[in-house]
Amino acid sequence: MVTRILHHPVGALVAAMFVLPAAVHGAEIRVMCYQDGVECDVVAEQAKRFEAANAGTKVVIDVVPYKTIVEQLPVQLAAGQGPDIARVTDLGGLSKYYLDISAHVKDKSYWEANFGATLPWLRPSPGDTGFYGFMSQLTMTGPYVNKTLFEQAKVPMPGPKATWDEWVEATRKVAKANQLPAAMAWDRSGHRFAGPAISYGAKLFDAKGDIVIDEGYKAAVSKFVGWHKDGAMLKEVWAGSGGSSYADSIGEFKNARVAMVLSGSWQINRLQKDIGNAFDWVAVPNPCGPAACSGIPGGAAWVALKTSKSPKDVGMFLDFLAQEAQYAEFTGKTNNIPAHAGLAKKGVKYPGATPQAQAALSVFSAGVANLSPVAYRFQGYKFNRAIMLPTVTRVTQAIVGEMSTDEAMTKIAADAADAVKQATQ
Repeated sequence: MVTRILHHPVGALVAAMFVLPAAVHGAEIRVMCYQDGVECDVVAEQAKRFEAANAGTKVVIDVVPYKTIVEQLPVQLAAGQGPDIARVTDLGGLSKYYLDISAHVKDKSYWEANFGATLPWLRPSPGDTGFYGFMSQLTMTGPYVNKTLFEQAKVPMPGPKATWDEWVEATRKVAKANQLPAAMAWDRSGHRFAGPAISYGAKLFDAKGDIVIDEGYKAAVSKFVGWHKDGAMLKEVWAGSGGSSYADSIGEFKNARVAMVLSGSWQINRLQKDIGNAFDWVAVPNPCGPAACSGIPGGAAWVALKTSKSPKDVGMFLDFLAQEAQYAEFTGKTNNIPAHAGLAKKGVKYPGATPQAQAALSVFSAGVANLSPVAYRFQGYKFNRAIMLPTVTRVTQAIVGEMSTDEAMTKIAADAADAVKQATQ
């Protein structure tokens, strides 16, 4: 059988596609996949080998934009429609739609030994012991810097323990010397915002485990809004979209419109491919606030979905992808940090990585040790989007002058509390 890779640039087309009945050719596994670099391409090649070993099974990789995963997939699943497998990042938020495949994996102890630290991120409840998928990689949020622009401006880059204020000051000088539109940009994402917020002292949870928007969070919001208003931040990334929709900053970075962006380790392959020799870029450690120098751990997961009509085949395919040989190949070709304990201990070879990509992988890997415990708790929190989405909406409103920072904080807290209440009713 031949694995088909279908690219759908329009999310609505993808949404419609899953409503149509599929032709029956034995077991067909549909995988909704987004890629930062070549993740879907790599898994498509692996799927061909799976098909060869499982006659009558066909794997269809539907490549979609990330926004489709964030915005369209939840709607489909809520309507009882969707693919068999998806590559997702809203790990806890979608967990009620996940399918337990533990009965269809060959060796449960292998899964526990190698994915045990992150399997709970996918489980719908704390006491659950099922296997619902596995992390395709570990990621960490963090910054990238245009080294060439710093050299042209003759501005030294701040050191590994530098603060956000020090980086803003340095990138302002670089922007002025190179006549850039702005000094820096952050992805339009509450997930990306959470790292600096924790670094500025945000606790995010009270003693009971409930959401709290505190003074540390307010400090980060005030800084961020202020940097937009004084021109340090490129306004178009956050103010260029409405509501809580996602927008990344990498496009601005690769076009050399800013000296620094806050994104994450999953962008390494994209930067290596898209920038090439245009300029020298580096990953740098997460800047510090008063409380920490933290990013957010996370990553994308391959998850099985209850909408599947072929749970056994889905389980077998995910078990195949989870095996060390396939996992090592995927990690090495996609330039990612492994979420597989055995491979993390052995080390991974990155045959296609440039020296810049190799160096960036080293920076992110080393940065895992500086992640705040609050960051791990936030990533594993089932309702973390209840914080992230209102942050994007309300902070943007403060940036464009529709409300004050204090009003934005009040709205974020109220929106988050309401979202959690609705989700738990």
